[in-house]
Amino acid sequence: MPEQMPDWLAKDCLDVGLFTNQLEPMLAFWQSDIGLAFDHMLPLGGGVRQHRHDFESAVLKLNHARDSLASAVPGGIQRLIIARDGLTAPRDLVDPDGNQVRLVPKQETGIEHWAVEMAMADADQFLNHYHHALGLPRGPGAASVWCGRSLIIGLQAPDRAGQTAPEDMRRTGFRYTTIQVDKVDSVHARAVAAGATQAAAPQTLGETARISFLKDPHGNWMELSQRASITGSLDPG
Repeated sequence: MPEQMPDWLAKDCLDVGLFTNQLEPMLAFWQSDIGLAFDHMLPLGGGVRQHRHDFESAVLKLNHARDSLASAVPGGIQRLIIARDGLTAPRDLVDPDGNQVRLVPKQETGIEHWAVEMAMADADQFLNHYHHALGLPRGPGAASVWCGRSLIIGLQAPDRAGQTAPEDMRRTGFRYTTIQVDKVDSVHARAVAAGATQAAAPQTLGETARISFLKDPHGNWMELSQRASITGSLDPG
């Protein structure tokens, strides 16, 4: 991890969100097979309940939808890589919805927390979004950036990148990442001014958080979140 991180980061790691219709099998996998700790359930409205699981201060957001979800599309997050103490070799697993997960020995792969592999067609476009527009520091690979201790890795996959339309976020599978920031409005505005695509303008969710959504050039969703429990305020100024 680089010594200097953006001063607008409110948490030193990345959250990951997925959607499912299979609540019990998915809870069993992520809690028992992966070993994530359940924290609490958050109703999101529209028949969706978010079951939040902790991983070293990061959150896996398991969003269970009451209504039937469309199937996952080829683009987006391809795999979640989780670094663990005590492992001697990588382990590849697949959750009940077909999401790919790899457990790796900590500090032997350059991953010290967790990493998301995202389908991309072009490394320059990937870096223009995550490094230049968002301001996240370059990571160890040719197309990767640090978000605190977490990594976002661009995976060369021209046939799978950019296949997710804005209205399609609620599908099965890994669907988005979340960065906790100090002020959503200012971070969102800077990113859009620098070339990022707005997927949803900043909005306040009760007394919990102020959020917005961006999309990278390859169709991958990212949530910016100003969570009251972290920042202490939902003031957009």
